[in-house]
Amino acid sequence: MRRFVEEADLGQWTLLPECLDDFIDESNPVRVIDAFVDALDLAEMSFEGVEPAATGRPSYHPSVLLKLYIYGYLNRVQSSRRLEREAGRNVEVMWLLGRLAPDHKTIADFRKDNGLALRKVCARFVELCREMGLLTTGSVAIDGSKFKAVNNRDKNFTRAKLERRRAQLEESVARYLSQLDTADRQEPTEALAAKVTRLSEKLTKLKEEMGKLAVYEKQMLASPDQQISLIDPDSRSMATSGHGSGVVGYNVQVAVDTEHHLIVAHEVTNSGSDRAQLTNMAKQAKAVLQTETLEAVADRGYFSSPESLACHEAGIAVTLPKPQTSGAKSDGALQQAGLCLFARGGRLSLSSWGTVALSLHA
Repeated sequence: MRRFVEEADLGQWTLLPECLDDFIDESNPVRVIDAFVDALDLAEMSFEGVEPAATGRPSYHPSVLLKLYIYGYLNRVQSSRRLEREAGRNVEVMWLLGRLAPDHKTIADFRKDNGLALRKVCARFVELCREMGLLTTGSVAIDGSKFKAVNNRDKNFTRAKLERRRAQLEESVARYLSQLDTADRQEPTEALAAKVTRLSEKLTKLKEEMGKLAVYEKQMLASPDQQISLIDPDSRSMATSGHGSGVVGYNVQVAVDTEHHLIVAHEVTNSGSDRAQLTNMAKQAKAVLQTETLEAVADRGYFSSPESLACHEAGIAVTLPKPQTSGAKSDGALQQAGLCLFARGGRLSLSSWGTVALSLHA
């Protein structure tokens, strides 16, 4: 190993133990997280467990779990089990939590039970950025992202999916009944009896599935958007950018400051389209930035005349590209083929090569 940098002897003892603080540089972001959380009034923000219980096993202070949650957010570690592992092996997390190592259930429960309080923390961070002069420009970019929910696609039902599933079950029932009819015309044997028993069990299961579908259909028809999810009730089936692809999840809307790329407003929706989200997000961003006028930029998925008008009336200047297709085309009112005007018998008509789309009386 000569002429190489040599590693330390793992069995070497030291007279004095090393200080954990020496491993964390002064410019390390975890020091910012530590100072930010320590300056918050967690009781005012309605965090649970700020006051310890008089009896029972001692609990973790919410500040410890909040620091871990923010660290995971900044480093793209969302899983509670992964955060649990990081607390036992990551030097930065060891320093941040004071060598505490909460289990994944505690981390998950903290996130589940303090949703409103976490939103207040985000709002306080935005206020801090504004006080530091990081949100001085009245310009934001708005976009949405699809996040997968816990609900599996097989546990999400729409009218079309229920009809397809029912057709598949009816086809299977018909096939098994045909096989039973064929078995009735054959000489009885042990193998044939076993086959009949197996087919009868499959028919029973299919009938149970049909009964479940009937229950799901009632729930689906009672839903405002004609869609239900069994595991994560608020999640919805949404189309994604990939051809023929989709996800059962949420559409998270975000408004980002165009200068420092800081998130100033966000909202979780279960609407698969961005078309009706522009005004809501722009107004939220304007309120957070505390400005009289605002410039907002978005993609063509947000193009909507009523939304653009509402933004204009609210003092928000919107810049977005015009979509390649029109609502009239999607409704079948106009075709993409060339249009021509012609006059006939005192009637002016707009047609698309023989397909009349609009008629105007002279």
